[in-house]
Amino acid sequence: MQTRIRALLLALLLAFSLTAPALAAETTAAQPAEAAAKTPEEAAQIAAKGAMTYGTANSISWAVWEDGKITISGGAEMAKGSGEAAPAANAAQTLYGIGSVSKIYTTVAVMQLAEKHKLSLDAPVTRYLPEFKMADPRYKQITVRMLLNHSSGLMGSTMGNAMLFDDPDPVAADTLLEHLAAQRLKAAPGAYSVYCNDGFTLAELVVEAVSGQDFMDYVKTSILKPAGLSSTFAPGGSFDTSRLAKTYFGTDPRPLPQDCLNVVGAGGIYASATDLAAFGGALTGTGLLRQSSLDAMAAPEYIRGVWPDDTLDALSYGLGWDSVEWFPFSQNDITALVKGGDTLLYHAGLVVIPEYHMAAAVVTSGGVSTYNELAATEMLLAALYARGVEVDTAVPALPGAQPAAMPAELMKNSGYYAATSAQYKVSVSAEGVLTMHYLNYPNTVPDQTFTYHDDGTFRDAAGASLLKFVQESNGQTYLYQKAFGQLPGLGTLPVSNYAAVKLPGNQIPAEVQDFWMGAAATDILPMDEKYSSQVYLALSAAGAAEAAETVPGYIGAARIVDETSALYELQLPGTGGRDGQDIAVWEDDGVLWLSANGSLYMAETGAPDLYTGGGTSYTTVQADGYARWYQVGGAAGKAMTVKLPEDGGFWVYDKDWQVTGSSVLWDDTTVTLPEGGFLVFAGAPGARFHLSFQ
Repeated sequence: MQTRIRALLLALLLAFSLTAPALAAETTAAQPAEAAAKTPEEAAQIAAKGAMTYGTANSISWAVWEDGKITISGGAEMAKGSGEAAPAANAAQTLYGIGSVSKIYTTVAVMQLAEKHKLSLDAPVTRYLPEFKMADPRYKQITVRMLLNHSSGLMGSTMGNAMLFDDPDPVAADTLLEHLAAQRLKAAPGAYSVYCNDGFTLAELVVEAVSGQDFMDYVKTSILKPAGLSSTFAPGGSFDTSRLAKTYFGTDPRPLPQDCLNVVGAGGIYASATDLAAFGGALTGTGLLRQSSLDAMAAPEYIRGVWPDDTLDALSYGLGWDSVEWFPFSQNDITALVKGGDTLLYHAGLVVIPEYHMAAAVVTSGGVSTYNELAATEMLLAALYARGVEVDTAVPALPGAQPAAMPAELMKNSGYYAATSAQYKVSVSAEGVLTMHYLNYPNTVPDQTFTYHDDGTFRDAAGASLLKFVQESNGQTYLYQKAFGQLPGLGTLPVSNYAAVKLPGNQIPAEVQDFWMGAAATDILPMDEKYSSQVYLALSAAGAAEAAETVPGYIGAARIVDETSALYELQLPGTGGRDGQDIAVWEDDGVLWLSANGSLYMAETGAPDLYTGGGTSYTTVQADGYARWYQVGGAAGKAMTVKLPEDGGFWVYDKDWQVTGSSVLWDDTTVTLPEGGFLVFAGAPGARFHLSFQ
């Protein structure tokens, strides 16, 4: 189910994989920033090129803000056909989706309302949203602070119909409370911080309830206007959408329609790099917030719950911020505040240094937010050096240790370990060798081995990374990992986190296991996504996934209860435990159906062959609004022409789930149907599609 049930793979995850080879990290003597030999402008160009190259971005824009003004800005885009980046025209005016960096705007809004005594961070959310209820009585303990520091205990991301093409429909935010009413919590409120999108959509609703304004109206009047920001918008706003950076899917040269992430408070804002950097700059003084509020945002909120003792990691949550202890600044007693953001198509990184009144933003079409954050870091290091401030960027060494005989009791830690998106079989031998088998990619990712050392850690042969078993105060056994990854031109990314948690054994009857294994091998089809949903495009990426091995008694990271349900119970802080899903399955007329976090799916076996009639036919969306899926069947090779209803669209896939036609992406009305493929028609109830075949 982790790979074959394609729609469930749709998750915006920032994960550090245990199986990804650690980049060799050499510890060097103390030294100033690598950018010291370059001008800030040269350093920015080099860093931007690195982010674009490693992230395979289509375009990039960047800006550095210092003491009230933009001092560096630029942009580049891949030149068509050359594979080389070229300077981009009007980069300062180009808009990008900033994804989860939007959470900082939401946090500022909440903090402003707290300053006005209109809300309290430590009051329950139900005080401001009395209609907020869940199928778990502990929801009453969730405070506003817990929404901002990711410790609410919510499953994570209720994103059905949130990611749309050229469609600002706010239905995902509008129906969140309805969906949460049927969900339970995956952890006790305040137990630990684990990345959570729904918490910030709830915070968006709190802002609206307390202020009496639409969320973006509040942002405009209370944040954008006071900060002098004129190039920040949201889906459905009044702005020139041609300013948005073009986005693409794979190597297809045709640009995609507008990327609309309609849970705005969690990730839907667009901004230019210069506006984003200036917004970061506005958080270095007392223009938008009092100093006490800025200090509260920058406080180490992550330490309130379960967290590794070694905190030198890419994550160290504050209020809104992903990191309040960012390397290498934290090693030099300089506070740097960092937030990354990803939609399916855009990626952003914002780094703010309050002490020096500096901020840098890097935004891309395509790419990876982590690389953008690292590029922004390099830009700031060079800008600091130009001011005469040298920052030691030497990579810390792993703690010294020597191979040793392993205590026999560590063998009890053998077993299965899991994060939401990755599961492992861990074997510890009497000889002190730990072997990691990655269940998600059993054929393409080789097993890794680590040898026991006298400090209780297991280390790889290169000495670049280590693992350790940690028994936490909550009774869980965690697989802790530590490493330092380096990319030329982008600096160092430290990793020091709980990568996975040990799964308890779950013996179930053989027939129940067989049922779920059959379900796991079934491709499922989204049934309640709008025709404009990006989920339909995401099926193409998921279709290439390797079939995974499974943990006995589990489906992905969820514990199988019986033939109807599996429960997500991982207690894993950071990002590894994000986006949990309880899964319910049932059969209707012999067809498997599945629901998870408010989204509905049907097995592909429920899709009938497309009826071509005598050359014409119809398909109509029924009163339930479910998408109408078909197998191409005997219609393969025919040219299908579709007369579209006003509120509907269609998608066509080949046997490998690659999109070969779409009215949504490319305004197709005629498509040649591929052998072994599928097609879907979706729209409002009653939407009727007239089909003709040739």
